[in-house]
Amino acid sequence: MFATRNAIKVAARSFSTASPLQSKVAVLGAAGGIGQPLSLLLKTNPRVTELGLYDIHNTPGVAADIGHINTLSQVSGYTSKDQDGLKKALEGAELVVIPAGVPRKPGMTRDDLFNTNAGIVRDLAQACAEVCPKAKLLIISNPVNSTVPIATEVFKKAGVYDAKKIFGVTSLDLVRASRFVGEKLGKITEVPVVGGHAGVTIIPLFSQVSGLSLTDAERDALTHRVQFGGDEVVKAKDGAGSATLSMAYAGARFADSLLRAEAGEDVLEWAFVRTDLFKNEGLEFFSTYVKLDKNGVKEILPLPQNISEYEKELVRKAIPELKKSETKGVSFVSSN
Repeated sequence: MFATRNAIKVAARSFSTASPLQSKVAVLGAAGGIGQPLSLLLKTNPRVTELGLYDIHNTPGVAADIGHINTLSQVSGYTSKDQDGLKKALEGAELVVIPAGVPRKPGMTRDDLFNTNAGIVRDLAQACAEVCPKAKLLIISNPVNSTVPIATEVFKKAGVYDAKKIFGVTSLDLVRASRFVGEKLGKITEVPVVGGHAGVTIIPLFSQVSGLSLTDAERDALTHRVQFGGDEVVKAKDGAGSATLSMAYAGARFADSLLRAEAGEDVLEWAFVRTDLFKNEGLEFFSTYVKLDKNGVKEILPLPQNISEYEKELVRKAIPELKKSETKGVSFVSSN
């Protein structure tokens, strides 16, 4: 009993505990591998006062299950069979988190998911544009490098686009890099990760970690592990899923950052957002340092000037890959 109570206390301390504002969070894809643990973590966040869960099936069961957790937030679950189910989940939402879509299987890249997930994100983004256009959109569905441009184009078409409110959640890359480096240093640390959210577009900035010394071989191996850490999980699960639990944690962490900013805290995060940082290279989206406030993005910060030559080269290599993914997402909306 005491261990369980202590675990609940630890979970609660993972999030800010100041008096909450009225904050409804909607989770679209709430019955899936990411959606269920994500919804669970959001239920334990004292800043969340209401959860609206939506998926094509099983969502009422998820809502009933986590609804028994002893926190103050109210939980409702809707499916595609419910009349106006998606609308009800979205009404009044401050944040909308979208983990909906199919997961990766062994041998698949995130880009292999495009044909299925692109349509899902487009349709859900359309519903958000109609029902809660001022909500902050947190997109987890892969490939993020394309799904964020898809959501952006949908909001533009609807005439409600606000670049400050649409985020690609790349926090898992930061969480992974921080864990891998933390193992080496023997302490909890935080490693900035910029670029995108697929393979070589994932750029960990080890040069920004105080006290970290790596040989070239160690740096190369650690960079590769961060870039392809998802493959590690997919292989270990042997076809039974992808990185769902760690992604849920990363998504809940980013949602909490936005809720803290909504409450007036100064918050620095990393996210895949619309930016002019690489405008001269023809690139509109990049994951970088972002200051948050109650409106979403307060300020987009440039990359640190003292990143290493190795990291600068990683950025150069990532840009054409990011441009291809961006163009693919934009073209999908214009042709569908």
